[in-house]
Amino acid sequence: MSRYRVLIADPITEVGLAPLARDPNFELIDRSALGDEDLADALVGIDAVIVRSMTRITRSVLAKVDQLKVIGRAGVGVDNIDVEAATELGIAVLNAPSGNTTSAAELTFALLLAVVRQVPAADRSMKMGEWDRRRFRGIELNGKVLGLVGAGRIGGEVARRARAFGMRVIAYDPYLTEDQARAVHIELGTLDEVLERSDILSLHTPLTDRTRNLIDAEALSKLRPGAYLVNAARGGVVDEAALYDALTSGHLAGAALDVFEDEPLPPENPLRSLDNVVMTPHLGASTEEAQQNVALEIAEAVRDAILEGDFSHAVNAPAIGGERMRRLRPLLDLGERLGALAAAFTNGGIARVEVRYAGGSEDDPLPLLTASVLVGLLTKILGRGAINLVNAIHLAESRGIALERARSGPHADYGEYLEVRLSSEDRETLIGGALPAEGFPRVVRIDEFRVDIPPRGTLVVLRNRDVPGVIGRVGTILGAAEVNIGEYHQARTRPGGHALAAITVDDRLDEDVVEALCAIPEVTEVRQAQLDE
Repeated sequence: MSRYRVLIADPITEVGLAPLARDPNFELIDRSALGDEDLADALVGIDAVIVRSMTRITRSVLAKVDQLKVIGRAGVGVDNIDVEAATELGIAVLNAPSGNTTSAAELTFALLLAVVRQVPAADRSMKMGEWDRRRFRGIELNGKVLGLVGAGRIGGEVARRARAFGMRVIAYDPYLTEDQARAVHIELGTLDEVLERSDILSLHTPLTDRTRNLIDAEALSKLRPGAYLVNAARGGVVDEAALYDALTSGHLAGAALDVFEDEPLPPENPLRSLDNVVMTPHLGASTEEAQQNVALEIAEAVRDAILEGDFSHAVNAPAIGGERMRRLRPLLDLGERLGALAAAFTNGGIARVEVRYAGGSEDDPLPLLTASVLVGLLTKILGRGAINLVNAIHLAESRGIALERARSGPHADYGEYLEVRLSSEDRETLIGGALPAEGFPRVVRIDEFRVDIPPRGTLVVLRNRDVPGVIGRVGTILGAAEVNIGEYHQARTRPGGHALAAITVDDRLDEDVVEALCAIPEVTEVRQAQLDE
């Protein structure tokens, strides 16, 4: 049995890798501390790679990959991975956001206490033989306002600990609803409100284009005089030059930092010289428990992504996985086949794709459904293997295709109904498919025609004028060519008007057979699509 090959590019605990090591489907290859060129060579023939924060997966490293499917980051941040380059190549980037939650929250509070009570400076003083109690006067946390920028998993845990110290918590988090905030006793506010009211500001946001230098000179000026700043999230969120100025001017009483814009922190960084700054070398996940937890989490995520198509841990793919993915699999398969059928009606460039879903699914399947439809649609253009659920939406948008999605309630006739509307340079196409409550997937609509045919094998779609004798002549031509017909469904809008035949056949029609069908005077169009099972 062939096995999936997984490269371990950074030191990962043996216990943490157990989900992969004990699975006979996987072969683990341990190659830590590789440079870019060696790493690129090592990734040839590899299906997945797992890294921590040391190894950088750059665009140049990915240039040589031939079968890489998954990059796993044993931790939260993925700024050491070129996610855009990976997405273009259809490589899923997974992270482990939960494993170090407790460790990061506890370190945040350790830093917070250390800076407001000046513990490191007092420790240094004692070890120098001094006893200077007046120099190290701090503040109590009780009654103070803790401002959070980001109140997700880690921020929420920090808030819980802050309340135990008698602090009030206000947070800026555009992704947190009022109900969610109330449930964890957090008051929501704008960024300016949080800055202006905080005695201590703690950052818990990822580093993105939107959050880079979010806490700049202007933001720091809005903090109360004598406030403190704690950053155990990502270094680039804070403008370090502006922070230095705020600390040396006395506007801020102190800062505690576990992360920095450049890591390792250069020896000449001026923040190192300040007595009112507490520093640690990115220790947020540096506990025995966190190391094991993030390793277990990413190993399980890599296994599930490769074996089951579970992208619930992916940062660059629709996040549905596990049991939800299994429930949605028939619908996703139908979406891909409807996309392939829609592609058969496309001659020119595709301008717009609209995906409509009607059904009772408790999940929101539209992002993944849209990706599935695009896989079927763009495979005709890009070739099989060039597009998958990871890069489908990216590739469509990079080609200028507008994407629209809509959902309605349960369908009157089907358990689940999926519709693809395609606008190309020369025509509009509508393909509808259904998953009946009982039974098998069906194509139930092609443009204005109601049909009922399985989306499998080769599907021939033939348009003609509704006159006697057409079906017989089509059958004669296919019979003479030794083409075996699976199902033949005839539909029409009205007697004597236009008609459409949807025919499943065992093999794709040769070009001369298609030409013979087109030569029937009443036939106006012949298309065929390969809807492989």
